[in-house]
Amino acid sequence: MIPRFGLVIVGDEILSGKRADKHFSKVIELLSARGLSLSYSEYVGDDPARITATLRRAFDSGDVVFSCGGIGATPDDHTRQCAAAALARPLCLHPRAEELIRERMQDVAREQGEPFEPDRHDNVHRLQMGHFPEGAEIIPNPYNKIPGFTCRGDGVGAVHFVPGFPVMAWPMIEWVLDQQYAGFFNTAPQIEQSVLVLGAMEAALTPLMQRIEQSHPGVRVFSLPSVDHPQYGRHIELGVKGAAAVVPSAWADLKNGLHDFGAKLGPELVRNL
Repeated sequence: MIPRFGLVIVGDEILSGKRADKHFSKVIELLSARGLSLSYSEYVGDDPARITATLRRAFDSGDVVFSCGGIGATPDDHTRQCAAAALARPLCLHPRAEELIRERMQDVAREQGEPFEPDRHDNVHRLQMGHFPEGAEIIPNPYNKIPGFTCRGDGVGAVHFVPGFPVMAWPMIEWVLDQQYAGFFNTAPQIEQSVLVLGAMEAALTPLMQRIEQSHPGVRVFSLPSVDHPQYGRHIELGVKGAAAVVPSAWADLKNGLHDFGAKLGPELVRNL
């Protein structure tokens, strides 16, 4: 079965509005390009108890979850510690992460024309970024070598931890998808077909929507109302979505129901999910 994909975005800066989240739309794009879809997303601030509870649910879900942010080594970065708490595992310095972080520190020293001093306080502190929950796996970071990590719970799912910076996070998420989930790519194409129903009210169309879902298992009906569209005025985008094999019959049934209802219809839309 295709796993469900979830997203957790960590950081007070998102909830306060100091920074606008860019991960949500990008992850949808990355999944969609591979014939996959995002099932849910959650925002959480820099509160260790909330992060731990959120990650515990992620591990218990058996889903594939990407967690963006909070894996640095400053006092407001809690994600690594919370992942360990959620799994009841100790944090330990990952050997390969240590190598990569030391490589990065040497690169920076060389770029700045300075000698590399591995025992200098700030360099020793940077190794904190390689402390992951016991049993973690490395996610390579092509931007600056500081890795992310994957942790697996007792079920079939996993939580993949990447930085909050898009320039690092997005190629790391792509790497995880391509390395670990390629077998699920484009195995169950999803489509969405809809039509603008002009001047209609959702309440009047609800019985038709309920009948379509009951008559066509695996298909979901959706309605997106608009009250002040500059061209179409008050209308509802009414449609069905699901596997490409089952949507056409549900779509035909919905269209027939709308004609029987005497609805005034506008443009039709088709979208691959």
